[in-house]
Amino acid sequence: MKRILAPGSRLRTAGLGVLLLFTAELLTACVPLLVGAATVTTINVATDRRTVGRNLDDNTLELNLRKDILLDESLKGTNISVTAINGIVLLTGEVATDSQRRHAEDLANGWVQTLSVVNELQLAGSTSVTSRANDTLITSKVKTNLLRSKDVPANAVKVVTEGGKVYLLGLVTRAEGDAAVAAAQSVGGVTHIVKVFEYIQS
Repeated sequence: MKRILAPGSRLRTAGLGVLLLFTAELLTACVPLLVGAATVTTINVATDRRTVGRNLDDNTLELNLRKDILLDESLKGTNISVTAINGIVLLTGEVATDSQRRHAEDLANGWVQTLSVVNELQLAGSTSVTSRANDTLITSKVKTNLLRSKDVPANAVKVVTEGGKVYLLGLVTRAEGDAAVAAAQSVGGVTHIVKVFEYIQS
């Protein structure tokens, strides 16, 4: 049985596009966008495209899921980050075993407000302080480029970086999503770009 948060959750509104997961591998000169399987930062509620109820549910879901992971004995020693937007939960970081990877996904799916889970947990040791600092720097630079872009609305895209791989999340049009990728591609140190977008009509 799924766990339930406080009242206020709303189902995804009609007209939203199908969630697609894309991966772009960045090369030195040519930057191809490779299509994969279909499938952080504070958001300003005033300009967020999510409903106020959905925004609140996402924030509460993140906090509760992080607490679940922190208190779960089987996940001790792991490095798991949680990001939720419009009911889509992104799990990033490192775990030691595949069973831990699957268990973290099960925890995320255990909340009724979770509509889907994108499990990007890697089987590896925890990243170093230097690596995490570099990821923070990359995230900051990508955010700056997004703010400068005239084609990406302010606060429309969340940015998460893990091991040089940049994840872009949000409710965007296809044109806005492409512009967000272009903004991220120009940042040095980015190895891949993964779009976890939910598309809306322009």
